[in-house]
Amino acid sequence: MAGEVVAINAARGPAATKERILDAAEALFMEHGFEATSLRTITSAAEANLAAVNYHFGSKEALFQAILTRRLDAMNQARVDLLDQFEGEDAPGPVSCERILSAMLIPALHLARDPARGGTNFLRLLGRAYADPAPFIRHFLSAHYAEMIARFKAAFGRALPTLSKKELSWRLHFIMGALSYTLAGTDVLKLIAEITPAEHPNDETLLHRLAPFLLAGLQSPPTDTGDGSTTIDGALSRLR
Repeated sequence: MAGEVVAINAARGPAATKERILDAAEALFMEHGFEATSLRTITSAAEANLAAVNYHFGSKEALFQAILTRRLDAMNQARVDLLDQFEGEDAPGPVSCERILSAMLIPALHLARDPARGGTNFLRLLGRAYADPAPFIRHFLSAHYAEMIARFKAAFGRALPTLSKKELSWRLHFIMGALSYTLAGTDVLKLIAEITPAEHPNDETLLHRLAPFLLAGLQSPPTDTGDGSTTIDGALSRLR
């Protein structure tokens, strides 16, 4: 069953209880989302009690943040390290968009292949987190990883000097939206399986197929000139 709760470590003690809560909550949040998952459901799956959740995390929101940071901190550091490597190799020139995207996606692929670090389940949860309507999640992600986001935005800015800051911000927003949607659900996997049954799609397949699409969007001509010359601009003006 998709999102099935993984077997909970039977070890006891405060540290083990904390890990059981994190593991159970990660699987349940991935399957049901933040709002639809109750603390009572989490404690039942983790063989713990509400007092343990309050002791280790303080709130449901803090628990969700702890789930994200225990996986994301390492993955985002790997992203920055890889970007550092590429910038050193390509200096004094800018890193290409393709390599910057690789620095974003390769650590995610490594995580997807490693069940001990959450694997594909965590990527699903991360996709849900980016798309979740709960404001605290978006605020947490943007604030906690502001430095990493700024590094990649600056790298893309150097690689795409003809884009204004406004245009670049829009394109990066769309990249995150496409990536989040792709990782959050199983609809795309089902679609690929129906079209190409022999392909055995997984998260690695999705990211490999998504990368050229994202790259093409990033490198397309600027659209914020305001001259109204494109076909879509004309169509939109007629709808007003």
